[in-house]
Amino acid sequence: MGAMDPALRHFLRAGTVIPAHPLALTADYQIDERYQRALTRYYCAAGVGGVAVGVHTTQFEIHEPERNLLEPVLALAAKSADDYLQRQPRPFIKIAGLVGRTAQALAEAELALSLGYHAGLLSLSAFRGADDADLLAHCQAVAARIPVVGFYLQPAVGGRVLSYDFWRRFVEIDNVVAIKIAPFNRYYTVDVVRAVAEAGRANDIALYTGNDDNIVSDLITDYRLAADAAPLHFVGGLLGQWAVWTKRAVETLAAIQQQRANGQLDYAHWLTYNAQMTEANAAIFDAAHDFCGCLPGIHWVLQQQGLMRGTETLNPAERLMRGQAAEIARVCRQYPHLTDNDFVAAHLDEWLN
Repeated sequence: MGAMDPALRHFLRAGTVIPAHPLALTADYQIDERYQRALTRYYCAAGVGGVAVGVHTTQFEIHEPERNLLEPVLALAAKSADDYLQRQPRPFIKIAGLVGRTAQALAEAELALSLGYHAGLLSLSAFRGADDADLLAHCQAVAARIPVVGFYLQPAVGGRVLSYDFWRRFVEIDNVVAIKIAPFNRYYTVDVVRAVAEAGRANDIALYTGNDDNIVSDLITDYRLAADAAPLHFVGGLLGQWAVWTKRAVETLAAIQQQRANGQLDYAHWLTYNAQMTEANAAIFDAAHDFCGCLPGIHWVLQQQGLMRGTETLNPAERLMRGQAAEIARVCRQYPHLTDNDFVAAHLDEWLN
């Protein structure tokens, strides 16, 4: 079993910002290497503690063998991060998205490990009709090869509902190091937290929010699931929303961590900030059209900052929806403190060179 380095696992458990890495494409739908490299450099410069590549934000289509994109995308992100961080080495977690049935997921795990990735974010979308026993057998097989980050993906973008009983058994798998909880649903979110608590693994498995619609509220909430139990909380986030305005995300998590350590969380401030961020995310992810414009919305923000050339995706059905760009522009004007435009403008030429 490939175990995570203890120091890196401690870093993951302490909590950090992990953006889900987008995919920059040329007009003929190939990797735009210059801008793809610039995105990775942007995240590193912003102070993130890792990146997740080959996940929903990177476009699941890259996992289709006929496209021959998975290896070059994973390799470019890993090398770009490693090269950038040679200047000022620090802990940095590289997470690869793993999809498909067991044979495919295991092959992708081997590829990820060979490229220097530390863990796999395990999608269960290929098991839509499977029962819990089949799901758990798959998870155990993959965890026997690579440290696993569990993934509760919302059904609107390809996920499936997973029961409390599934999560309670999933968290007993030894090589599960974290869970990205992203069902965009309070009830389902509590199911996962409760499973971790009741399995006695609160000190082993790091909780990362993937609820882009409720980021800050997740980060400031303490879950006390029994009268005499120590509280649990999300320690960080692995998010598509954090693929944009990433410098602000790093500052937000650092401030929350500091306030929590001091016992002085400013709930009034953060709840207001959460509502503003949720409104911004609704525009970027295109909640008005059931997230059809989610990835193009992320691309549009990055394009406006100069970090992407276009909003294209590999799936022609995914495009900016009518009025979406205007809505994103509105929230940018209304909440400029959420953006990091000045930071990007100051360093863009460096990242593109």
